[in-house]
Amino acid sequence: MSGPMALEPGGAEGDTLSLRLAGARPPALSAPGHGADQNAVDRLAAELADGIGPAVHPYEVAALLESEGLTAEVIQERYGHPNLFSLASALYGRVPRTFPEPARPADPWRPDHVRCGLRGALFALPGLAYLLAGRLWHAGRDLDVLVLAGLVSWAWGQALGHRAHLRMTTGRREAGRTLLKGAPLGALAATASGALVAGSGTAIGVAAAQSVYLAAAGVLLVLGGEWLLLAALTPLIAGAAALPRWEPGTVLRVGLPLLSVFGAVAAAGWALRAAVAAAPVPDGARPSLLRSLPYGLFGLSAGVLVLLEGRQHPYAVIVLTVSMGPAEWLLYRYRGMSVAALRATATPAAFLLRSAGVLGLCLLVYVLPLLPAALLTGAEPAPLLLLAATLWTALLLQAFGVAWAPAAVCLAAAGGAAATTVLRPPPSAVALSLFCGTAALCLAACAVRLLGRPAPHA
Repeated sequence: MSGPMALEPGGAEGDTLSLRLAGARPPALSAPGHGADQNAVDRLAAELADGIGPAVHPYEVAALLESEGLTAEVIQERYGHPNLFSLASALYGRVPRTFPEPARPADPWRPDHVRCGLRGALFALPGLAYLLAGRLWHAGRDLDVLVLAGLVSWAWGQALGHRAHLRMTTGRREAGRTLLKGAPLGALAATASGALVAGSGTAIGVAAAQSVYLAAAGVLLVLGGEWLLLAALTPLIAGAAALPRWEPGTVLRVGLPLLSVFGAVAAAGWALRAAVAAAPVPDGARPSLLRSLPYGLFGLSAGVLVLLEGRQHPYAVIVLTVSMGPAEWLLYRYRGMSVAALRATATPAAFLLRSAGVLGLCLLVYVLPLLPAALLTGAEPAPLLLLAATLWTALLLQAFGVAWAPAAVCLAAAGGAAATTVLRPPPSAVALSLFCGTAALCLAACAVRLLGRPAPHA
């Protein structure tokens, strides 16, 4: 017979099973009868070793035998045991205990290494446009136009990206509609801000191109179109790579960056079309615009701090932008290591200690490679490293939904550093180090306090 319970109702095993189902204790395990076939029992033990080894009591072996469909006649005639429990006891004694290790759970926060590295490159590659077209505008007032437009784009892009990710929870269609409305408005606001201080039409045109590109790139990065953005930047990359061996004319110096801008806009339009055409999802409550405000304020303050560092050491900005890819990778690693720490600790105090260690390790892994980069580019190491620590810790808190604390701390640091610059230009490396160091300490303390609890990682 085959089936989970192949016992005759009138036999001894049937009576035992009835007692067990009724809650009574089964009879004592019986010794094998004189007619027991030890070789048959050994063969059965070898066949069922995988199921018998992990058993912690002979009753579990009895349940296994029941599932194998052994009848009372088979147990008595083939194996020479008077009942099911006697045979189960014999098998339990023959097979050594084996307790397999539980399967190691997969890391739910395993980062995409290629994607993080690609995003870091995409943050820095647009700077090649200034190598090609930089000589076509004046370095004074025209540069201020680009800076102001860039700050507005940073702030708007951070807020819009956050809101689009919120809408992504109700489907790509809603996220696409949010980006379709917000990206053109952001480009228009950034261009208008630059035009307020523009001294020439050329500066306004360059600011408009920069603003349109940043808006299109933001759309592609939110919708996962990194490879499309890289393809759009191909003309710019090719032109910048040829500069050491070839002097392009004015047409190419202007045309290649514009070609990349048009390519980014076309790619963003294609991605938005696909997103908006996605199947609609029943819309939930529309999130308040105020939820994205702190992310915009953080983008503005981060832009000011990076700008102040860049005025002293322009190459430091390149180092920071390239490091954004590893920074994103480390955000995933922090979450994965925190989940592992949660599984390895038994008390809140132990998890707090281990969580602080994970935070310190991630900060060191992010900051230490920037030290040789700073020395190679001639930048002051202290302000660059402290600024990087500030930005990464703020991004970490934002990844866990803590938005106002990093926005307030970074705004205070940016305001203090900017005020110091106005009072005592040029910006002092000591002053920037002081403000960024204070901000980094405040944010690290906030991260230990808020993320050192099991709840955010459960």
